Amino acid sequence: MEKSLLLLFSGFFCINCNAQKYELSSPDDKLKAEIEINQGIFAGLKKEGSEIVRLENISLETDAIGQNSNGFKVQKTARRSVNEVIKPEIRGKASELVNSYNELEIKFRANYAITFRLFNEGLAYRLLTSFKDTLDIERENIDIILGENDSARFQSSESFSSPYETPYEHKKLNGIEQGKLCNLPFLIEKQDGKFLMITEADLYNYPGLWMKGTGRQQLKSANPPFPKAFTSKGNAYGQGQVAEAYNFIAKVSGTRTYPWRIFAVADDEAGLISNNMVYLLASQCAIADPSWIKPGVVMFDWWAKHNIYGVNFRSGINTETAKYFIDFCAEHGFRYFLFDDGWCPGDNILKPVPGLNMEEVTAYASSKDVDVMLWVIWRTLEKQWSEAFSLFEKWGIKGIKMDFMNRDDQIMVEFYERVARTAAEKKMVVDFHGAYKPCGLRRKYPNVLTREGLIEFEYNGWTDQANPEHHNLLPYIRMFAGPMDYIPASMRNSTKNNFRALGDYPMEQGTRAHSMALFVILNSPMTMLPDSPSDYYREKECTEFLTKIPVEWDETRLLEGKIGKYTVLARRAGKNWFAGAVTDWDKRDIDLETDFLAPGKYRLEAIVDGINADKRAEDYRKTTMTFNAGDILKISLAPGGGWVARIMPE
Repeated sequence: MEKSLLLLFSGFFCINCNAQKYELSSPDDKLKAEIEINQGIFAGLKKEGSEIVRLENISLETDAIGQNSNGFKVQKTARRSVNEVIKPEIRGKASELVNSYNELEIKFRANYAITFRLFNEGLAYRLLTSFKDTLDIERENIDIILGENDSARFQSSESFSSPYETPYEHKKLNGIEQGKLCNLPFLIEKQDGKFLMITEADLYNYPGLWMKGTGRQQLKSANPPFPKAFTSKGNAYGQGQVAEAYNFIAKVSGTRTYPWRIFAVADDEAGLISNNMVYLLASQCAIADPSWIKPGVVMFDWWAKHNIYGVNFRSGINTETAKYFIDFCAEHGFRYFLFDDGWCPGDNILKPVPGLNMEEVTAYASSKDVDVMLWVIWRTLEKQWSEAFSLFEKWGIKGIKMDFMNRDDQIMVEFYERVARTAAEKKMVVDFHGAYKPCGLRRKYPNVLTREGLIEFEYNGWTDQANPEHHNLLPYIRMFAGPMDYIPASMRNSTKNNFRALGDYPMEQGTRAHSMALFVILNSPMTMLPDSPSDYYREKECTEFLTKIPVEWDETRLLEGKIGKYTVLARRAGKNWFAGAVTDWDKRDIDLETDFLAPGKYRLEAIVDGINADKRAEDYRKTTMTFNAGDILKISLAPGGGWVARIMPE
């Protein structure tokens, strides 16, 4: 069998008379994509004349037969422009998203094509093939050429088997070792202060995209190979990982589109916050009537069940504890109670542990208008698929939290969609943990409300990595891809010197106001609270403040911010605004301009750092004031400090 390399080319520009050049401009005419077909496909992206990135070696290596003869002869091209408003089913960042781009499709004679879309916010491209038979994709190639002094912020991994929970590294591009695996989103900081975000969207029936270092100002693409055999020994948490793989990355239908490769451009941090390309490039909603999907706050029992006090029952994974959580949710208007790890044996999700009557709990929750969710190990659910979903439906379970997938090969990506689709059929929401980054599945299946793919609050149980500096990286990197399950608003707070990693009694690094501000800053339409109801009952003033913060938003704006340093972010729900500010371990004073508000008089309620918050992190004050739009608000943040405000028109 002759092997054909679809879209494969030599990796350098050959100047000859057969070269074909195309130009694509963004709607605002500030971005230019220069595309050349010359024994291959090349693309350069410039902003106002300054080069941002060059893309070379855009190619699929496949086992298709007899296509080399036509090579890169262009059959035809087509252009179109789109300018529309998209209204998301779930208002994660905004109630309306502008979808405006110019598009160029280049069709080749050899049964493939490439489509470029240029938004004001960046460039995306995707490949298309049109063969009758299935294809084995051996590799997908992209060489990404960047500037001499560009640096990057990214997560790395020892292998493709990853929970995507490593600290963000910050290195010059040429300091990223050859072959080093880096997952997406991958943020480039240009020498001139601009940002370039690399990620993907519309990932279905195909492996996830990774970057590999080269030791130079260049990145190469990589994808996990197609699995051949899986681990089956040991405890349930680690089963189902790839034990052996084939020498190709995907087995696909010959006629299909491939994921969008995104190269988003931002002049500053605000441009990273406002970018919606991942969502806009995703497939449209596949749920006929998604009106049943309910975003909301979740109370869950993983740590919290150990920290209940002032009650007349023995706390644990039992019916009495569950009802205590449910009563708290009902009193405060919180939507969900989640049974986390431990409610059943890891290898059998059909059997609750002794002392837990699931039918009694779900009936009680229903009477209180609270929904119950269950945590499951993905491999166990896969083994007990039909029985588990039928039983969960019988119990009245309204959501599932999937965990320990730790892969994004093609088979696992297909599993994510199968979970989302089946859960939607059963009218259940989904939270993915041990998960790869969001790629737009939440648009196709908006019942996928959130996912992990980051170092979140739980890491305070054994490391110091979930610290205030990390909190000021997440909005600009991980949050770019989509909602994230960080688990903010702990009532157990610590200064830098007082922090201790405690497994079953974790504390948040930073002040009380800092931790509460994360509820606003770190976006998730399903927001989990980490502490026990006892803690929130004790801290009544703070708890009541949290109950007033929504999880869906009509508008989101970064008011001020510097990556890794500080963040001031505001979100609007209806006529009310909610704003949060957090700093790293440095004390910071901010003069906040309020010209983002419509003209008029406003009332502000805020939780702010107390005078001794630098010594005792729980120290806070609740303040109120009135002011006029356009006034300057004085914000003083302690080291690791914060500020969170509710702003209402008078």
